[in-house]
Amino acid sequence: MKILKGILFLVLGLIVLALIVALFVKKEYSVEREITINKPKQEVYDYIKYLKNQNNFSKWAKMDPAMKTEFKGTDGTVGFISAWESNQKDVGKGEQEIKKLTEGQRLDTEIRFIKPFESTCTAYMTTEDAGPAATKVKWVFNGKMNYPMNLMALCMNMDKMIGGDLQIGLENLKGIMEKM
Repeated sequence: MKILKGILFLVLGLIVLALIVALFVKKEYSVEREITINKPKQEVYDYIKYLKNQNNFSKWAKMDPAMKTEFKGTDGTVGFISAWESNQKDVGKGEQEIKKLTEGQRLDTEIRFIKPFESTCTAYMTTEDAGPAATKVKWVFNGKMNYPMNLMALCMNMDKMIGGDLQIGLENLKGIMEKM
């Protein structure tokens, strides 16, 4: 009985310690990648502002060719929603909504994941002149892990988890744009 009490207090102590540590662990994360595309800025912006076009270059959209998609509203305008549903757990179910457009410069979206876990993050893509006929495109994801789930940030590297997928998407975008 004494050993059981000792084990119980040890487990409780570890839980309390973990909860205290979680108070000091960063809750927000940001992941970004960029690429230079040999096309004029306006041409690149006019392509990326349409969420349907992300299905052509995003790594995530290509993970399940049988994924169901649904669109609500007018693409390329604030309020447009691109929804997806897949039986593959790496793709899951969710939707992305255009929240703000800064003509020729930036597309801001909110991504709402529904399955396999509920989460919301923001993302944006920017276009910037990189020469007479070249454009630097930056793709950024910002998210938050609520307390005490933020404790997982100690063993998860969001930059490594998401960054490579963003880079693949940007490389796909470059390939598409430079062939147009």
